[in-house]
Amino acid sequence: MRNRPEAYSRKRGRKFSTSRRNLHMATWEGVPATIFQVLLQGPFLTGFLLYLGASSGQIGFVIALTTLVNVAQVGVAFLIQRLPSRKWALVTFVGLHRLLWSSTGLVPFLFPRPLWVTAFITLYALAFTANTAGAVLWSSVISDLVPPRVRGRYFGIRNTLLNALGSLVLYGGGVVLDHYPGGQGFLILYIVVWIFSTANIVVFFFYPDVPFEKSDERKFVPMFKKPLHDGLFMKSTLFLSLWLLLQNVTVPLYSYVMLQLLHINYQTLSLLNVFQTLFMMASFYFWGNLNAKYSNKLLLFWTLPIIAVSSLLWGLLSVFPALLVLVAVHIVFGVGVGGFNQLAFNFIIGDTPKKERPMYMAMYAALTGLASFFGPLVGGKVYEWIEEWPHWVQVYGMQLIIGGLMIVLIMLLGRRILKDV
Repeated sequence: MRNRPEAYSRKRGRKFSTSRRNLHMATWEGVPATIFQVLLQGPFLTGFLLYLGASSGQIGFVIALTTLVNVAQVGVAFLIQRLPSRKWALVTFVGLHRLLWSSTGLVPFLFPRPLWVTAFITLYALAFTANTAGAVLWSSVISDLVPPRVRGRYFGIRNTLLNALGSLVLYGGGVVLDHYPGGQGFLILYIVVWIFSTANIVVFFFYPDVPFEKSDERKFVPMFKKPLHDGLFMKSTLFLSLWLLLQNVTVPLYSYVMLQLLHINYQTLSLLNVFQTLFMMASFYFWGNLNAKYSNKLLLFWTLPIIAVSSLLWGLLSVFPALLVLVAVHIVFGVGVGGFNQLAFNFIIGDTPKKERPMYMAMYAALTGLASFFGPLVGGKVYEWIEEWPHWVQVYGMQLIIGGLMIVLIMLLGRRILKDV
């Protein structure tokens, strides 16, 4: 009888060790992913597109593309139910995404100048089409990989570490572009991208092939209807989609406004994003602790006024120095969006049935993806229409309008939907 508890203890210890090893691996996988993604997004994406000759409308379209393709996740969520293993499908689609996305840096070398923007958009669209499948698979795997009892704390720590790294990379990238303007600077950034995107693909080969608890439904339509018949889930998702539509009219184009209209250099722009990331990191701990006491939906609601205030703060450009206002905007937005992203993810993987989670995730991604697609698309077009309007309208007028609409949305719908728990 004495041997049984010892055997059980050793067995339990092995399970715990395997679990911790998987969590460490998932965290380390994020290191190369963070490095290359930071250098391909945000101000660097906007700057590279401006270098290629893109207009504000084309920049808005490129930013929107990443979310439009999320609609296809509904089909992917159904198809992965037929997979004998998620791991190799994950490696395949993640690998395609990394290779295609990083290949956008070859555009100036492979195509004549008049085709630069078109070639970039084509490669970018193909990359994020592959990412549609990869995102569903990764979310499904990571939700099974991280035990529910440590999920909030784990993602808080992982996000904090990776965002700290992202801040350093962001600042470093800005310094490089200021010292080596134009094509030379972007070539240096893309060399780093090519190294770390390759390393990221390699790390995915070490992901465990965790058991997959599949849906009880075997046909697409019944599986598709599962989240549709979940009233609380659908109300919350539709509200958040409307919120993201508003938010993405202006936020993705902040870099455009600062680079093109306020003539801020890359190093300063990178520092502003570092401030945002640092406060986002601090907010992970804050929101994570609150999440131990309060529901995902309730806390998600309280992130919304913070994001709205960050948009309204742009109006202070009329009376205060630009740099002071922009620091405040990025700090407040970092606190709000850090909580929003973390709590929205926890809401999807924590407040939904495990067997049906891929379809729930896909439905959320599809609806919010559509909204997030039209947001920057509309925003980019509006900035083209108001080119001849007064300068203040172009710089902060849009943000004031969107911030006001956000407050109205919170008061009319947010209080009833997200606090209805």
